[in-house]
Amino acid sequence: MSPGFSRRSFVLGAMTAPLVARPAKAQVGAVSATDALGRTVTLPAPARRIVLAQGRQLNSLGFIHPDPVSILAGWGSDFARQIPDAYMRYKTRFPAIAHVPVVGDGATPGGFSLERTVALAPDLVLAPRGGANAGAGHGDLVARLEAAGVPVAVVDFFNQPLTDTVPSLRAIGRLTGQDERTERFVSFYEGRLRRVAGKIARARRPRVFMHVHAGGTECCSSPGRGTLNDFIQAAGGDNVASALLPGASGQISLEQLLVANPDCYVATGGRHLEKSGGLVLGLGVSRAVAEESFARLLATPGIAALGAVSGQRAFGLWHLFNDTPLHVAAIERLAGWLHPESCADLDPAATLAEAATFSAIPLDGALWVGPGRS
Repeated sequence: MSPGFSRRSFVLGAMTAPLVARPAKAQVGAVSATDALGRTVTLPAPARRIVLAQGRQLNSLGFIHPDPVSILAGWGSDFARQIPDAYMRYKTRFPAIAHVPVVGDGATPGGFSLERTVALAPDLVLAPRGGANAGAGHGDLVARLEAAGVPVAVVDFFNQPLTDTVPSLRAIGRLTGQDERTERFVSFYEGRLRRVAGKIARARRPRVFMHVHAGGTECCSSPGRGTLNDFIQAAGGDNVASALLPGASGQISLEQLLVANPDCYVATGGRHLEKSGGLVLGLGVSRAVAEESFARLLATPGIAALGAVSGQRAFGLWHLFNDTPLHVAAIERLAGWLHPESCADLDPAATLAEAATFSAIPLDGALWVGPGRS
């Protein structure tokens, strides 16, 4: 050793050298991705401060990032309001979520605050497809944010879920530096959908009526085109309401439902219907609570008269499968109900369990209910 260079200084130098080198090693160059609108989004480095214009996008971020809350600079308040069961699980596992700044309610027209978002100096905003344009009530969100120097990626798990889910996941994964984890989840997701598609390819499509938010409001709100209708189609069913409703959703009278006389009746519900006496399903919901609320729904005058009910072809599904890649398990469960013979070997519970290995929060609870094996 040279004079003045002690053994202690050599040991300290050896210990600190990796620490000095680590920041340089962690540096990552520019990342680019194509979002749900086909736009190219480029960042100088993977995003570390993200604003979710719609808080519900945490549902998807939580499948491809091990600590999604750590990269939130701000978010919409709709997640805590609309999905309280999932929010409480996030809060238990990631207490910092309670202190993430709110940028308004991204689920309501005009609810998103451009000013609050820009003030947070995010390096990326994730905007939902439905809120990317003037229809959301706050003008052209993408153009206004980009004019303020804030990059925006438009993602979608709701409007066109079977078209947009994979490109949206890949965009988020690429822009947050989670490519490898994202590709593993995409492989799982696409594999499950291919398996269902193969089993129903030649099957007759039963006529399905989906009663959303069942029991909580006057009968009967139902999906028309897009979103839940896409799930019915992917599971091998034919949505009877799509011919009656011109838009994404609408109201079908009880009389129309009885005349339609669907082969299968599928109700959706969640914890948001507990106080109104509707169908209760969701994270942390017990099987007993789910079955009791489902039995009460099926005993409702009018609903009880459906041939699908008396014929044991009535089922219940968690409504909040509708804005998350977890809908892959819902589609598998629907396929098993609609095609019990050709889909007998599908195991949606196993699919849900595998999805849980990616999820930032536990996914246990009664998420579906129906006669026989659930």
